[in-house]
Amino acid sequence: MARILFDNVTKYYGAVKAVDCLDLDIHDREFLVLLGPSGCGKTTTLNMIAGLEDLSEGDIYFDDQVVNFMPPHKRDVAMVFQSYALYPHKNVYDNIGFGLKMRKYDAAETDRLVRDAAERLEISHLLQRRPSQLSGGQRQRVALGRAMVRQPSVFLMDEPLSNLDAALRISMRAEIKELHKSMQTTFVYVTHDQAEALTLADRIVVMKDGIVQQIGTPDEIYEHPKNLFVASFLGNPPINLLEGSIVVKENKTLFRKGDFTINFSAEVSEKIAQYAGHEVILGIRPEDVDEKNAAVFGQGIAGLVDTVLPMGSEQYLSMHIEGSEVFFRVGKELRHRDGDEVNLAVNINRLHVFDKRSTLNLIWA
Repeated sequence: MARILFDNVTKYYGAVKAVDCLDLDIHDREFLVLLGPSGCGKTTTLNMIAGLEDLSEGDIYFDDQVVNFMPPHKRDVAMVFQSYALYPHKNVYDNIGFGLKMRKYDAAETDRLVRDAAERLEISHLLQRRPSQLSGGQRQRVALGRAMVRQPSVFLMDEPLSNLDAALRISMRAEIKELHKSMQTTFVYVTHDQAEALTLADRIVVMKDGIVQQIGTPDEIYEHPKNLFVASFLGNPPINLLEGSIVVKENKTLFRKGDFTINFSAEVSEKIAQYAGHEVILGIRPEDVDEKNAAVFGQGIAGLVDTVLPMGSEQYLSMHIEGSEVFFRVGKELRHRDGDEVNLAVNINRLHVFDKRSTLNLIWA
């Protein structure tokens, strides 16, 4: 097994800094997800672990060994690519076993490992087919099988599910999570899909422009985002953002945007009262409202519904607050129409407040 340590690692492509001073400790047998938009440096980070990219500065350790100049075939890693990278002229059996053949495994051991992987991935009946005869999900299982038989210390995945349809991605996420449990190997997984990250990860590393924005468990990243980018990147629909200011009035701390105000809880007020007069951005997640229990929460948002967006098990209401469009999630049993007047209670214990200049979360940073 392997612990992977990045010590002040930087990667340049010419004058472009793709990864900037990365310090990251990936624990042995952990499932770590690198999450961020295209161009944020997550795939470059993965390729540096694999030995496919050289470092410009810093060191990478596998356990206590520096691997900066160790060639890929000696790193004991297996990689699953976004494009599957299967040999079109070989059948499934030969695709899975090709790496073992190159490493001079004997025929009996190769056969055992290939068939065992195929059985675990439920593709035993496909061993004689070629990639062109397989569905996208089946090809993905073949790519996973080819990596599994290596029995690597580190399992690397570069957006392996991005080419699959939505329903298949859900089932494949479950299979990958089960695979990690059974293999007990360090997994490093790259994706731009927040649902994959939140579902699969032990910890998530959120990246932007080559810089780590936050590292934490899925709950920590979602519930306590360190800055505006992290809060905005996770959530579907995204978090509602309202620009305004912090006001202290009659010993109460509140957010004000025009005629719209929200009182903060006592706990939050203690943290942000010092920012009275500062321009801030208030964040309210769409699910943190309740129409049935307005009296319980005490803080209401009243207004007219612009648009109702039914989503099967729930519905989203589009509204405007002081010129800003917001979306809130309510239950499917609450029937609304465009133009209805609603009063939604806000859970003041789940608000986020970001400094407008630094974008840091003043509550959780």
